[in-house]
Amino acid sequence: MRSPVYLDNNATTRLDEQALAAMLPYLKDEYGNASSASHAYGWSAEAAVEVARERVAAAVGALPEEVFFTSGATESDNLALRGLLAPGDHLIVSAVEHEAVLKTVRLLEGCGVALTVLPVGRDGRVSPEELRRSLREDTALVSVMLANNETGAINDIRALARVAAERGVPFHTDAAQALGRIELDLGDLGVSLASLSAHKAHGPKGVGALYVRQAPPEGVRPVALAPLLTGGAQERGLRSGTLNVPAIVGFGVAASLAAEELPEDAPRLARLRERLLARLREGFEPLGLPVRLNGNPETTLPNTLSVTLGAPDSGAGYLDAGELLAACPSVAASTGSACASRSSKVSHVLAALGMDREEAKATLRLGLGRFTTEEEVDFAARRLAEAARDLVGARSARTGPRRDQTNFL
Repeated sequence: MRSPVYLDNNATTRLDEQALAAMLPYLKDEYGNASSASHAYGWSAEAAVEVARERVAAAVGALPEEVFFTSGATESDNLALRGLLAPGDHLIVSAVEHEAVLKTVRLLEGCGVALTVLPVGRDGRVSPEELRRSLREDTALVSVMLANNETGAINDIRALARVAAERGVPFHTDAAQALGRIELDLGDLGVSLASLSAHKAHGPKGVGALYVRQAPPEGVRPVALAPLLTGGAQERGLRSGTLNVPAIVGFGVAASLAAEELPEDAPRLARLRERLLARLREGFEPLGLPVRLNGNPETTLPNTLSVTLGAPDSGAGYLDAGELLAACPSVAASTGSACASRSSKVSHVLAALGMDREEAKATLRLGLGRFTTEEEVDFAARRLAEAARDLVGARSARTGPRRDQTNFL
């Protein structure tokens, strides 16, 4: 039996073999603690961590001393927000942030932080003018994600950070989905803080980083973060806890590979995305199910395809994407964020795009990756169309054929 075609790379990615090979020695013979400064095992582990720090920094346009290792982007988001804000501060975020940001800011709001949530357009992006109107004298931070995990929409972070800088306000961006998919130069973007994740870029799970800019952008107030975890003062006192050396080593290799392969991989992924969209339309539209692309391909991650299946006035109405995936086990994909895949609630991201419940439930997210092939794209589109045909047929058998109201009268 063939393994399911994996099209859920926005949730996580397959570990690259080169990253795995680099990790293995630190899972076996090189098992020293990077904080053990009195013997060779500790020195070896510390050296490996610093090489990884240099690799991650080079991949994202940062200085090594600006990279602080964490357990992942969720911790990095929390450290950036909780570590900077205090009661009485004003915070601005977008309506489509990852739950790691949105749930954290709601907790901060309950502790006295004033909160403004920016709307997005139908393309899923934040308007710089909307941000400018929302800035206040007491604004202490703006946090807008670089690329959305559900729709792939890419915000113009450079423009947004420039608007915040006009008022001296530091800017944080969740860049977890960007590494290896678009060019990433944090120093050039003008942000003070950025969250990164290894497992979105063919690295291991359980490791990420927070970028903390050493010299603030011109006119922007410097940031001084308070640690969330205290103890052994690892990561220069910002993030205590024994360093996960094998994962950090794997992150370093994965980040280097992501940067090296981006010039070829990004256009290849964009071509595969267009091929997948075309194949889906070929298979679904004869069933009375138009396939609507969500977002603008020019401002969307090249690996991400968000589509809504059907329409209220189409021959078959809307098709529930969750039912489709359940009927098609040969394709591994998602209806939205993996973090919310067990929830029956409508995605807050899709709701922010103006979708009603029926539209949102009919929306499918397909995420391509480094190892996705043309053959897999064609196979997945064909199997999804076959499953859709069966579902539409079963629905017609239960309810009878849909009839145009005007003709019926």
